[in-house]
Amino acid sequence: MARFTLPRDLYHGKGSLAELKNLKGKKAVLVVGGGSMKRFGFLDKAVSYLQEAGMEVKLFENVEPDPSVETVMRGAKMMQEFEPDWIVSMGGGSPIDAAKAMWAFYEYPETTFEQLITPFSFPTLRTKAKFCAIPSTSGTATEVTAFSVITDYEKGIKYPLADFNITPDIAIVDPELAETMPAKLTAHTGMDAMTHAIEAYVSTLHCDYTDPLALHAIKMIHNDLKASYEGDMDARDRMHNAQCLAGMAFSNALLGIVHSMAHKTGAAYSGGHIVHGCANAMYLPRVIQYNAKNEEAAKRYAEIAVFMGLKGGNTEELVEALVDELKAMNVALNIPNGIKEYEGGIIDEQEFMDKLSTVAELAIGDACTGSNPRIPTQEEMEKLLKACFYGEDVDF
Repeated sequence: MARFTLPRDLYHGKGSLAELKNLKGKKAVLVVGGGSMKRFGFLDKAVSYLQEAGMEVKLFENVEPDPSVETVMRGAKMMQEFEPDWIVSMGGGSPIDAAKAMWAFYEYPETTFEQLITPFSFPTLRTKAKFCAIPSTSGTATEVTAFSVITDYEKGIKYPLADFNITPDIAIVDPELAETMPAKLTAHTGMDAMTHAIEAYVSTLHCDYTDPLALHAIKMIHNDLKASYEGDMDARDRMHNAQCLAGMAFSNALLGIVHSMAHKTGAAYSGGHIVHGCANAMYLPRVIQYNAKNEEAAKRYAEIAVFMGLKGGNTEELVEALVDELKAMNVALNIPNGIKEYEGGIIDEQEFMDKLSTVAELAIGDACTGSNPRIPTQEEMEKLLKACFYGEDVDF
């Protein structure tokens, strides 16, 4: 038996933010990030709509990129004092992910972060509040997923929390919010969405319910991401839908080792963070080359290539065409070829090598590894990470 879970309601299209007026409740906490939603007027609109619904509203602002355990606990404490019956989060993946974790600690104050790290171990939610997610970026799709990524900065590890309990009750996918994204964020979040869809399609847990969502998302992203990056707002609007479809697919089919590696390299180095979507974009071609040694995975990568309209006479040629096309997309989006080139070389090569064994071990143990079509050994993961550092092809 398998399970397929989505939000109870999903409102989409321009102006759908106004659906907040129809929520039923007395109090709402609105969780947001660093200020873009305020600058562009969406925060005031959201507060106004919630007040129109008859709710008292309290803000939790300034959730940082890659939200920390400490931020989650501060938000949960505020919720415990205010006692909202709606948690609404608006912005990129970070505030929505943080709000999901806050939700768990609001309803169960005695729970520890360590207890939630084990996949699908959350207590039953909705005993105090329901959850509404409103994305402003076109990548994470956290508005429709059972996942939240929280960073323990003390350990330098990103933890993917996973449980169907934290799938939002309502998702509002309003493309007007995504039109505010700068080009670089558009590129990174778009390739994050592409990675979600491709990993979902080759996951060992893919099924008839997830495959159509993944394939259609891949085609849309392939067709629209470059134009969206270059400022075409019709393409930007379509990308907002595409990333959501990719999220529906991966939330139910799960992911693979591109994400395992991105989670464990993201906060591991003193030179700075590797932005999640950019990490996925750099790692994806190498992981496809590695996974394609698995016959079933190679067949499914070839199906993706055909669906994208790529040419090849056999499975091997189609896989190669897919890898080449993804590399070309990265070039067009000004995404570096490997970690060594990232942000002008902020990740020190010696530090990368010193931490290689530990990062590889953590990546193998990541929650996303189990559904990858090929499970790497310690040696293979280290070789994969080195290939991603130097931007080299993989043949093992």
